[in-house]
Amino acid sequence: MKHNYVTYVVVLVIGIFFLSPSPSFATSWEYFFVVWDGDKYEVTDEIVEKVDQKIGEVTKYSDMDTYSGNFSNAYHEGTDYYAIQGTSTDEAIAVEEANGKYKKAINRGTYDGGMNTFIDLATVIGGIIVFILILSLVMTFFYQSSKK
Repeated sequence: MKHNYVTYVVVLVIGIFFLSPSPSFATSWEYFFVVWDGDKYEVTDEIVEKVDQKIGEVTKYSDMDTYSGNFSNAYHEGTDYYAIQGTSTDEAIAVEEANGKYKKAINRGTYDGGMNTFIDLATVIGGIIVFILILSLVMTFFYQSSKK
């Protein structure tokens, strides 16, 4: 009787430990990017010589969390975005560096707000497993208590 209770508690604790969110799993970025007008732009090392008008700026920075709007995992709030002369903003934009130079950022498509469906699915499945373990533990406890 006591052995079953201890087993359930150990499995439950291990399950919660492995399924709980961890900062190392919070975000996973392949490259530095900025978000502008709903699209994600990968920042390259290519220097842009001729920029056009300012088109926006970073409104939120984080290297751990994801946000909506003009978000970046590399540049802080207030970093300006510019159109590149002779290039459509659908293709690329320029991001102003601290040294006054501009780096080219290539459009990689619609920004999904940082949603990672695999992690969301794993969290749901983990939650179901933990719920089943807790339910099983409670049912076993009440079953064994009623036998006394």
